[in-house]
This record gives sequence, C-alpha cells and structure tokens, in this order.
Amino acid sequence: MPVVLGLSDGILTALTLSAGSLVGGSQNLTLSLAGRIAVASLVSGAFVFFVSSYSRLRGELIHAETQLNLTSHGQFASSRLGQAVLREALGSTVLSSGFSFFGALIPLLTGALVETFRWMAVSVSLISLAILGLVLARIVHGRYWLWCAGLVGGGIIVLLIGVRLRIV
Repeated sequence: MPVVLGLSDGILTALTLSAGSLVGGSQNLTLSLAGRIAVASLVSGAFVFFVSSYSRLRGELIHAETQLNLTSHGQFASSRLGQAVLREALGSTVLSSGFSFFGALIPLLTGALVETFRWMAVSVSLISLAILGLVLARIVHGRYWLWCAGLVGGGIIVLLIGVRLRIV
C-alpha cells in the first residue's frame, strides 16, 4: 500500500501543480520547479500517510482491547505494541513519501529536460498510471483494461483540474 499510494499521489500531485505550465502555459518547466513540486509531494504525502496509517494502527489496538474485554483502554497503546505501531507507521511513511517524491519527479524531469515537448511530462505521467493500473490488476486479479482505464481516466481528470486552476 505505501508504494501504490506514494506513486499515485506523486504522479497526481505533479499533474495538478504543473498542468498549467505543461499544457499551453507560457512558463517553462525547469529542473528547480520539478524538484520543488516533488518535495511538496513528499512533504504533503508524508504527513497525510503518517496520520492515516498511525491512527488506523492505533485503532486496531483499541479494537483488540475491546475484543479481549480489557477493562481499561490504552493498555496496548502504551505497551511495546504501541511502540511497534509507531515504528511501522514511520517506516511505511518513509517508503510512501519516497515513492511520492519519485512519482512526481520522474515525469516532471522529463518535461524539464525535453523543453520543446512539454507534453512529454503528461505522457510519462499517464503511461506511469497505466503501468501502475496493470500491475495492480495483476496483483488483485482484476480486469487489466478496467484498472488501466480507471487510473488513466483519473489522471486525465486531475490534469484538467490542474489546467483550470493554473497553479504553476
């Protein structure tokens, strides 16, 4: 989950923030801008992933306490289990945010390095989403075309929103 969430978050963040300059904008995508957008994706992705992951894991500890009919709540959270939950949340956050960074950076670097064809960054983003959809379909035994179309369709919607917002 951290890998899939990180990659998809990075790609979609890059599309949202840079779509204005990638699709008909007057500002060129630079290496510096690509790096800043990738760092923004890393930071926001890390925060969101850590909060959701840690709260989910802590919730599982509380659920286990309830199932075991423990009279006082928070015993598991204050034990070594609580420390293990924190370590697991931090480890998966590092993994997710790293993939978010590279998910945003790779398409944007393509757009920055191939300035005459800025749409290459959009193409690389959509192709990356298609590949991610194919891999996910294989892992979950889903329909390849449906997963691929769903992720690429979502990428196109995010791209159109980014073009409309013209953030960069």
